[in-house]
Amino acid sequence: MQIIRDDLRGPEIAALLEAHLADFAPHSPPESRHALDLAALRHPDVHFYTAWEDGELLGCGAFKRLDDEHAELKSMRTDSRHLRRGVGQALLTRLMAEARAAGFERLSLETGSVAHFAPARHFYAAAGFSECGPFGDYVEDPYSVFMTRRL
Repeated sequence: MQIIRDDLRGPEIAALLEAHLADFAPHSPPESRHALDLAALRHPDVHFYTAWEDGELLGCGAFKRLDDEHAELKSMRTDSRHLRRGVGQALLTRLMAEARAAGFERLSLETGSVAHFAPARHFYAAAGFSECGPFGDYVEDPYSVFMTRRL
């Protein structure tokens, strides 16, 4: 598996991000969906990475600068054909290392509160994230769970 910093230009990436949005849309009302679109993911404050193997996209993830010490994890997604192969763990490990190397001391995330998102919450908790209050521009939302960890 090769993980690279990506410019989000490939059609495979657009398709994976569309699948990401489609997957959680039925589980959260529009005002509680906080995924970034392609244009927002190309912002200079966002570091976007993809995992590849033999020319096939396995997954993606990003972090976004919130301030000089704090970044937010965004757009974590493993292609459904590659689940349970360690893609998410490899991406998260790389993202945490890159965020630390960029000088961030804290990494936070927002995920869903309903049962559909339980595997994500468990995954992040196993990686050392713990629940916290809203951060950045977020507000309390019954459809959101906020998590954070020190790097």
